[in-house]
Amino acid sequence: MAKNARNAISPSRAENYPEWYQQVIKAADLAENAPVRGCMVIKPWGFGIWELMQRALDDMIKATGHVNACFPLLIPLSFLEKEATHVEGFAKECAVVTHHRLEGDGQGGLKPAGELEEPYVIRPTSETIIGHSYSKWVQSYRDLPILINQWANVMRWEMRTRIFLRTSEFFWQEGHTVHATAEEAKKETLKMLDVYEDFAENWLAVPVLKGLKTPDERFPGAEDTYSIEALMQDGKALQAGTSHFLGQNFAKASEITFLDQDGVSQVAWTTSWGVSTRLMGALIMTHSDDDGLVLPPRIAPHHIVILPIYKNDEDRKLVLDFCNSLNKELQALRFNHAPLRVSIDDRDIRGGEKSWQHIKKGVPIRLEVGPRDVAKDSVFMGRRDRAPKDKVSLSVKELLAGVSSILETMQEQLLSRAKDFRKNNTKVINTKEEFEAFFNSSEGAVQGGFALCHWNEAAIDHPLLTKHKVSPRCIPFDSEAFPPEQGVCLFTGKESRKRIVFAKSY
Repeated sequence: MAKNARNAISPSRAENYPEWYQQVIKAADLAENAPVRGCMVIKPWGFGIWELMQRALDDMIKATGHVNACFPLLIPLSFLEKEATHVEGFAKECAVVTHHRLEGDGQGGLKPAGELEEPYVIRPTSETIIGHSYSKWVQSYRDLPILINQWANVMRWEMRTRIFLRTSEFFWQEGHTVHATAEEAKKETLKMLDVYEDFAENWLAVPVLKGLKTPDERFPGAEDTYSIEALMQDGKALQAGTSHFLGQNFAKASEITFLDQDGVSQVAWTTSWGVSTRLMGALIMTHSDDDGLVLPPRIAPHHIVILPIYKNDEDRKLVLDFCNSLNKELQALRFNHAPLRVSIDDRDIRGGEKSWQHIKKGVPIRLEVGPRDVAKDSVFMGRRDRAPKDKVSLSVKELLAGVSSILETMQEQLLSRAKDFRKNNTKVINTKEEFEAFFNSSEGAVQGGFALCHWNEAAIDHPLLTKHKVSPRCIPFDSEAFPPEQGVCLFTGKESRKRIVFAKSY
């Protein structure tokens, strides 16, 4: 894509992908670091994207029969201790509240006072505190299933943070359900994984692989963890969502029991599942380019921005009257079953600079309107999926007739392009030498990709994986693309029945 170096993102993806990512966030005005270590401030444009994600996914979750509720931010330490694997998995990430007030230190400062009898943990995840409520709510098989979701912020005290991808505080949804049988719970787990796949591909235009996590990658305390895995433009994988079959582990710890139809006490079966603001990182790294953020139209806060161009007050009134009328006509149209989201940017900023700001923010369509355009009842249209200077003149009639279709085409093409990238960066690998060559290779910003290898559980923590910072991403479900296949684990030489996906990851 041709670009003016002054306006492009620097460095480029090929020059320094991690820094490019940070600069895209800055240029698009999505978020910034907070004064609290590892935390972020999500700015209006970034939060607008997250709100659209939240609204769409919330509708999809509710369509499957779930309802929303809200549970406490603080969790008694003793609750986490009830499930040994769980507390061990999260212990190093917990932020702990030990005092309930402040008092003067005699030198003009403040110090903690009023030590708590039992410390509280700021929720890293809510299985234990929600399980406490469920243990009171569930008495009989008639009380089941419980299908509840909550939208919340959580805290995991990360040592190395990066905006959206890994922060100490982040936003997410977490579903927690209770069932009478293992079969019902497993069905629930996989159903929600399907919802995540649908959302990622049809709203974010991010293609994902669904699969089962290997034992070393399971959620602490779960019997099985399933995930959707996406491939970023640098060849690294991003775990975009997880769904956990918890078996009876958490139900036993929280004493969630019920009387079955025969009056016999039974331990319930539970699940949990969630996606977070990490999806914002997936969005950026799947679609964006060296000119800035690229947004799929379905989750763009503005589908269209109208840019008035004029030199004097007389032209200003003429152009703005035209733009306001056009704005109303566009907002009467629909895309993805909702009115078009349109804005007019009449800030006192040079036209070129203003246009570049919207390019960097990823607005799908830019419409430039000057006095000559008004006279011809037309606009100049720029599309974010094309070069910045690649603009066409359209009559208002042509624009109104075709703009919804253009947006749909842009949405589809972004998904198609991302699928092609994944296909071109996925390789079947049969030997250690091929494995090392694949993850040592570097082509532009891409280092590696998805490697399909035979594997056996004895290969967990194999030195070759540690050396290259590669991990098993999932055992994929797609039997057509990944058919059962007898082979030999390339790490251990032991028997293998199926290839699984390996990658470097975020």
